[in-house]
Amino acid sequence: MSTHNPPPPPHHDHSHPYGRGGNPLRRPSDRAQRWLTGLLLVVLAGGVPAAAMSAGFAVHDSTLRTVQTQVAQRHQVTARLTQDPANAASQGSGDDLRSAQVRWTEKDGAVRTGQARVSAGSSKGDTVRIWVDRQGRVTDAPMSSQAATANGWLAGGLAAGAVATFGLAAHAGLRIALDRRRYAQWEAEWEQVEPQWARRFGG
Repeated sequence: MSTHNPPPPPHHDHSHPYGRGGNPLRRPSDRAQRWLTGLLLVVLAGGVPAAAMSAGFAVHDSTLRTVQTQVAQRHQVTARLTQDPANAASQGSGDDLRSAQVRWTEKDGAVRTGQARVSAGSSKGDTVRIWVDRQGRVTDAPMSSQAATANGWLAGGLAAGAVATFGLAAHAGLRIALDRRRYAQWEAEWEQVEPQWARRFGG
């Protein structure tokens, strides 16, 4: 009986189907595309939320300042219609409103008149609540804080969509550029191999 130990079995690297060298058919452009795609995904993973939050908070804060300014500069008064509402609906209004002349008295006793949008069923002599600014001009109601929140969400969504679209466009452009390079390499290699095949199989 031999006292020598049998040689150890050959070690095979099973971590990759092609060993440590990777897929021998993978071209440098394939590896470049893989790494650049991974980098783009990392950038999008961080860029999309960052862009959404930055744009959303910026627009929300800006709109909220506008809301606060309007609330400070506008107030409601009770006015009386001095004429029946006009027949034509007010432009830009989605409701059944009509334009009519109204008169109201400010806190300082000043009597003012103006054109306001009132319900189509109103008539001369009716009282309505309207919004006026510091100069005594009829204006729209101030925006609400909910409008600031909605604008913030909208801006955040648009920013996220823009960044994602840019990322997808960059990925598509990268793939097109690499495909062109691969096709050019394939054609160059074929020009070298094709004459040999023609001589071998063409007789």
